[in-house]
Amino acid sequence: MNPILVSIILIPIVEIFLFIKIGAQIGAFNTIFLIFITAIIGIYYAKYEGLNTLKSGFLQINNNRNPTYEVISGAAIAIAAIFLIIPGFASDLVGFILIFPLTRKYLIKKIFKNFDKKKYKTKSFIDGEYEEIIEEDDERKI
Repeated sequence: MNPILVSIILIPIVEIFLFIKIGAQIGAFNTIFLIFITAIIGIYYAKYEGLNTLKSGFLQINNNRNPTYEVISGAAIAIAAIFLIIPGFASDLVGFILIFPLTRKYLIKKIFKNFDKKKYKTKSFIDGEYEEIIEEDDERKI
């Protein structure tokens, strides 16, 4: 079965289940209030972290370094902001995990651990043989 299709079906089921369970414990009004508060806090923090990542990226460029981590981190922050906008407690949890720098850095290292530079190192030369050819016109000039 397609994992995307399964996630499209399971994610709303998990969110509805959590709405019901948490709403039964703290009440409907408090549940709705909590959803709005997490969205507002998450968006504010996403803006803050996004600006920090942008600043760090410009510093990397200014130091003539490649801002690879900053680009990936910026994408993770954008995904986190989307998860925080979507109403739900499971999506908020994923959003907050992605938005905090410590957990984001850990997840990025785990995901890209297989892309080791030594493994995919390219050669800066072409391996082969050559033969020197001297033409008659070149011999007369010497």
